[in-house]
Amino acid sequence: MNHARNRRMPMRTVLIVIGLVAAAAVVATGIGRWRHAAALARLQQRVLQAPAGARLAAAPEWAALPPPVARYLQWALGSRPDAPAGIEIEQAGELRTDENVGRWLRFHALQVVSPAGCGFVWNAKVVLAPLLHVRVVDSLVGGRAAGRVLLQSALAVADAGDEPELNAGALHRLLAEAVWFPWLLLPGEHLQWQAIDAQRARATLTCGGLSVALEFRFGADGEVVAIHTPARWGRFGGRYEQVPWQGHFARYEERAGVRVPLEGEVGWWRAGQLQLVWRGQVLGYRLIELQRAQPPSG
Repeated sequence: MNHARNRRMPMRTVLIVIGLVAAAAVVATGIGRWRHAAALARLQQRVLQAPAGARLAAAPEWAALPPPVARYLQWALGSRPDAPAGIEIEQAGELRTDENVGRWLRFHALQVVSPAGCGFVWNAKVVLAPLLHVRVVDSLVGGRAAGRVLLQSALAVADAGDEPELNAGALHRLLAEAVWFPWLLLPGEHLQWQAIDAQRARATLTCGGLSVALEFRFGADGEVVAIHTPARWGRFGGRYEQVPWQGHFARYEERAGVRVPLEGEVGWWRAGQLQLVWRGQVLGYRLIELQRAQPPSG
């Protein structure tokens, strides 16, 4: 009778194979991160150099504005009425991917915004577990939104882009977050205000062929304390729905010559309750002055 002989790979060979696989994984992750960083830099540059989508008025006719809006803009813009090319905002906080999920995930983000260009890039590191994270990049450029999720900032695991509902949702987000770059809220060709009452006014923003509106609610000192819309596009259970959406802002302080809130939270109204999905704080705030490229002569 022939007996089959068991052949085992020598331990040294096993260790070499494991080492080679680990090294290949490290190299692949490094290449993925390098590619992501390069793509992110290009995307941020596109946002900052995008053609102006909103004509920002440096000195609006205050008397023509709803009184709470006029008070807010004069109070918020302070000594910096002229819009910069962009703003960089550092944030930290918690988020959850679904209002039905109880677990909150920590994040740290840098957001680059162009008020005149109607665009932004939100670049966040979201911690899933010790030594494990995903990179979330949301953007709006030229009226087109995109979202990307990368495991360990290297491997793309989710992509979405240029869908009508996604575009409209991103524009709603830009309008709501204008409390951090109030130049966008100056009246002009693409931003219109409509009075509601002594503490509320409705802003309508039109960029890239899209229009969205938000109700702004003002506090006793003139600051924006909340925003609300009865219908913002969101993705629920794998499909888009229009759902009431609301945000709150607090702890205003002066940064770079303007007054901005250092705390915020947003959520969806579901079954008669506001379900928060994002809450964060501003850690850093920097104005970006950029020399825009001039068109070639002749």
